[in-house]
Amino acid sequence: MENIVYLIPAFGVIALLYTFVKSAWVSRQDAGDAKMTTIAKYIAEGAMAFLQAEYKVLAYFVVIASLFLGYLGTVGENSSPVIVVAFIIGAFFSALAGFIGMRIATKANVRTAQAARTSLSKALDVSFTGGAVMGMGVAGLAVLGLGGLFIVFKAMFVGDTYNADEMERALEVLTGFSLGAESIALFARVGGGIYTKAADVGADLVGKVEAGIPEDDPRNPATIADNVGDNVGDVAGMGADLFGSYVATILATMVLGREITVTDNFGGISPILLPMVIAGLGIIFSMIGTFFVKVSEGGDVQRALNLGNWSSVILTAIASYFVINFILPEGSLNLRGFEFSRMDVFYAVLVGLVVGTLMSIITEYYTAMGKRPVMSIVRQSSTGHATTVIGGLAVGMESTVLPILVLAGGIILSYEAAGLYGVAIAAAGMMATTAMQLAIDAFGPIADNAGGIAEMSELPKDVRAKTDILDAVGNTTAATGKGFAIASAALTSLALFAAFMGTANITRIDISNARVLAGLFVGGMIPFIFSALAISAVGRAAMAMVEEVRRQFREIPGIMEGTGKPEYDKCVAISTKAAIREMMLPGAIALIVPIIIGFTFGPEVLGGLLAGVTVSGVLMAMFQSNAGGAWDNAKKSFEKGVEINGKMEYKGSDAHKASVTGDTVGDPFKDTSGPSMNILIKLMSIVSLVIAPHIAVPDTEPTETPTTHLQKSPEQKVAPATTSTISEAKILFIAGR
Repeated sequence: MENIVYLIPAFGVIALLYTFVKSAWVSRQDAGDAKMTTIAKYIAEGAMAFLQAEYKVLAYFVVIASLFLGYLGTVGENSSPVIVVAFIIGAFFSALAGFIGMRIATKANVRTAQAARTSLSKALDVSFTGGAVMGMGVAGLAVLGLGGLFIVFKAMFVGDTYNADEMERALEVLTGFSLGAESIALFARVGGGIYTKAADVGADLVGKVEAGIPEDDPRNPATIADNVGDNVGDVAGMGADLFGSYVATILATMVLGREITVTDNFGGISPILLPMVIAGLGIIFSMIGTFFVKVSEGGDVQRALNLGNWSSVILTAIASYFVINFILPEGSLNLRGFEFSRMDVFYAVLVGLVVGTLMSIITEYYTAMGKRPVMSIVRQSSTGHATTVIGGLAVGMESTVLPILVLAGGIILSYEAAGLYGVAIAAAGMMATTAMQLAIDAFGPIADNAGGIAEMSELPKDVRAKTDILDAVGNTTAATGKGFAIASAALTSLALFAAFMGTANITRIDISNARVLAGLFVGGMIPFIFSALAISAVGRAAMAMVEEVRRQFREIPGIMEGTGKPEYDKCVAISTKAAIREMMLPGAIALIVPIIIGFTFGPEVLGGLLAGVTVSGVLMAMFQSNAGGAWDNAKKSFEKGVEINGKMEYKGSDAHKASVTGDTVGDPFKDTSGPSMNILIKLMSIVSLVIAPHIAVPDTEPTETPTTHLQKSPEQKVAPATTSTISEAKILFIAGR
């Protein structure tokens, strides 16, 4: 039965075949008239130009990081220079996932606009199929890469006879795949976020507020850059983001699964195989779920998307029961002193699915139009710009309460079910339907672009009305997608944290140790400085964009009359250069800080740093993403008209202008720094896991019997690094002895 491992990359191949077939279907749809195709060409060329510039810079990063990893692979006992191969493949697949999403999104946008001339149902078919291509492509590449490399590394390091130490080495090398994926994801997310928000803020402030023209009016010089930004941020960035999350979640569960000794029909690797098999089945059920996303003319688009999502989740839950009972052996399983059964593992998977669903529901409540939080911002818009900003900040802060309680409950329940393996497999269960989650998320920017193309092409108003229905739902699905990504990041980071402790040979993180406590505080600070750098970058780029748009309005004759042609390419160039320049420093923080702390102060202090980053980062991600989403939909509430204190307020009113200010403040929150938080915490954990064998506590002293499932007695030595790299005096000093 060991041959079941070959099914895992096969699931990935099936997903990629689905991607190819559906992509071809989208390409065959009508792209509209010459004016529509010309505008779509501008958007596609701008998006690809950005990707080309970004990937060129990231290629240099991959080379430098590969040299460092290659060096570590030659000096560590549990590593190998082969980790470089895994890293490069992970980086390439992550970039490819973003590229696939970008290509299909820039094809589907104009075809969605043309389909909207026929019916809402047809427009949903085209936009959602474009999103499904993105979702299946990401999941397929992840499962193909992870499953394929596992087969190769298992044969290379372990062979036919299972050996726990050699399997540890194989998984350590496989960690490079996740490191490559998350590294590219962070730069793609930050760079894409800076790009899209610089363009969006410039288009809003000068176009809508100062000039009083619609958001996607062709007279606005920043409108092409704004539509390009929807793709580079919400499509390529989100694709790379969830690709990294998907891989990291599966890998963390595999690393913890290696510590479980079992007698099974799979050569002793069933706890390692399980998360990959669940992920593969999740792809199949996500495919099935896509067939439920249908809507009749005048129907409820959100309900159709929810039906597809719920069906994939329920089918995955049912299948998990049979898969777990088939793969895991009967009897007691043990991880670090915690005993559990295979049914307990199934319960943990259910917890993960429930947590993911609840997080999406809560996020939808705090960001959807018509709900209390968004309406509170709408009402405060009637009293000015300042109260709008205050209201959004309050909503964002309030929105952290329920998600954190859900996460805390999920952590406790999954741990009570199956210990640390339960927490990890809960995250894997949550991420199993990533393909469907990403399909729902990616459909939003496609619909948004379709509305922009309809506006710029001067199509009939009923066409824009249909795309606006899709766009309004897309705003909510984008927010719920971010909530799902944050929840998965929290559980994944906890699993990675546990894997790091095992690899680094430490059993506790003692915050009574002054150095560990200092690391905790430094870790808590990092999401704040990271956010500051990202938001400041958006501010600087937006200033340059505003000045350029103002210049064009001032200097190009007839631009407001529609006789002068805006210089779209200059606005695209401003966003591209700013994004490439500004993404480097935030990305460097995530990569370099764990290395410095780990090699200087040892694994326990690094553990404190990771704990601080995780808690602070999750809270910051929720606050910023939800506040930004609520501000955005508060602004959109005015487009159809909204009643405030007995008076109807519409687009163009003073209250609407105040809501535009709130949306502008929220833009870098929800699309730049907020979504980047979940990659930040995962990437720092993965970097720590990669260097863990090189800073691990030497296993030379006798240890005492564990007093709990997670801790050993306080008398056990916890040193920061190997004696071969740090002197004994420094070990004693750092350990606080």
